[in-house]
Amino acid sequence: MSKLPTQYIFTDLSDYGRPVAKQIAKAFKHTKVTAIHVTCMFIVAGLLAIASIYYGYYWSGLLLLIVKSTLDAADGELARIKNQPSLTGRYFDSIADIILNALLFGVICLITEGFWVWALLAFFGMQLQGTLYNYYYVILRNQVRGDVTSQIFENKVPAALQIDKQSTVNKLFKLYKILYGTFDAIIYRLDPTAPRGKTLTSGLMTALSTFGLGFQLLLIGILLALGLREMVIPFFIGYTAMIFVFIGIRKYVNR
Repeated sequence: MSKLPTQYIFTDLSDYGRPVAKQIAKAFKHTKVTAIHVTCMFIVAGLLAIASIYYGYYWSGLLLLIVKSTLDAADGELARIKNQPSLTGRYFDSIADIILNALLFGVICLITEGFWVWALLAFFGMQLQGTLYNYYYVILRNQVRGDVTSQIFENKVPAALQIDKQSTVNKLFKLYKILYGTFDAIIYRLDPTAPRGKTLTSGLMTALSTFGLGFQLLLIGILLALGLREMVIPFFIGYTAMIFVFIGIRKYVNR
């Protein structure tokens, strides 16, 4: 099931694992496996990818990053086909992603014997990129009555959904805000008028999908597998400048 009505679907370069993810979700539809179980699977795949990269098995790392991204799509697919939307799953997924991303850049810093400050800047840039993509994507979904499990502004603890426990949602939301609050605040300050703008074009969303986590992880895996590990950290620092380009395009289109 898509997060958008058919007429608004765009080519999402970060979502290459979606066809397989749908098949995984279908396989689990009539089982006791839940979306959170699948999230746990992608955490294991992510940790195995990081371990493979640390020990120099870069092609295995690339394959496991692809598996991780596919399972990352499958948990949401499973929640939708079982009609079990969950804020617990939504926050757990995001928290797992940012922790895995931090570990990944830590390992890349170790294997390249680089400076931690540059790795931190690359990680920060990667998260800002992903935040802008998610910001625009959630705005689009709200504008066209698509999936609204994620909200444009995560300013207060939401009411638990049917399968959630409010106490669990409260705890995960607080942790989510600690981990993502700074990135959300920066992106909102850079483009506060986006929620009031016109419907975002499919072309802009496709270009922005290079900021999506699936594409970012694929790129990291490819660079490592091709022996270009020293390029990972400089690339993500430099590519962060594209944030201003995409915001500029969005404002120009909506002028």
